Amino acid sequence: MGETMNAVEISKPGGPEVLHLTQRPVPSPRVGEVVIRLAYAGVNRPDALQRAGLYAPPPTASDLPGLEGAGEITAIGEGVSDWKVGDQVCALLPGGGYADYVATPAAHCLPVPAGMPLDQAACLPETFFTVWSNVFMRGGLQAGERFLVHGGSSGIGTTAIQLAHTFGARVFTTAGSDEKCAVCRDLGAEQAINYREADFVEAMRAEGGANLILDMVGGDYLPRNVKSLADDGRMVQIAFLQGPKVELNFAQLMMRRLTITGSTLRPQSDLAKATIAEALHQNVWPLLEAGKVAPVMDSEFALADAAAAHARMESSGHIGKIVLKVA
Repeated sequence: MGETMNAVEISKPGGPEVLHLTQRPVPSPRVGEVVIRLAYAGVNRPDALQRAGLYAPPPTASDLPGLEGAGEITAIGEGVSDWKVGDQVCALLPGGGYADYVATPAAHCLPVPAGMPLDQAACLPETFFTVWSNVFMRGGLQAGERFLVHGGSSGIGTTAIQLAHTFGARVFTTAGSDEKCAVCRDLGAEQAINYREADFVEAMRAEGGANLILDMVGGDYLPRNVKSLADDGRMVQIAFLQGPKVELNFAQLMMRRLTITGSTLRPQSDLAKATIAEALHQNVWPLLEAGKVAPVMDSEFALADAAAAHARMESSGHIGKIVLKVA
């Protein structure tokens, strides 16, 4: 391991073109951390928000984008006993994933599922941490409930569909094309609604309403989601592709006993993320190793082509996850 590494940095806030390959010092592990030589890094919407200047990294995190990856542990910090040099892991990262090496809390690492290639493993942490914590821990999804997830063909959507279906929920989703809807049904969605052609509010009300909605769209979806909920229903908000501000009649929450909550993953404490990691290891990793659940892969780009990967993601033409090949 040399002293410098390849990395992709954000030269200034802007579009994909502001991502540039550069050289950075190889990080050293702090107490409780490991350093991973990455083989692949996942590409996610928060990376694009950070690139645009809309999502600042935490003060102690790397300024490089990249919130998940997979590879081999090359260094271990003081106080780490669960891992050793040479272990293959995938990890939730505080930042810094668009690079040859990254440091992350050891408690945020998970073993690469048996038989899974590293490109797929790199796509697990950000989406599976997000879905498990919001759909199951925060949203409390139960078997038999009606679950609506928007953006069903996204990395979050394809993960949420599979997990909710596997745990016995009735899954409904929205997507923007017939092709994407077909993929969602193949993954376990009972009904996939092409939002360009049909009204998801009417579709859900015909089913008795959703018990739980996972939304990352925001904007005018917020009042429509409220109309789509069954009495005593819950909605979990995790992003705002159409903006966070909207006029909403809160009397509906009182009259129908609705719950609206939400979260973002990156600002949560290291302990909270470690708790999610342990829950995933116990409840979801056996499903991954048994082949009952798997990440849906869209495309792969070289690390130096991170700008093209962002353009692909922001085109919304992708189905599933986009990865950068680091090594």
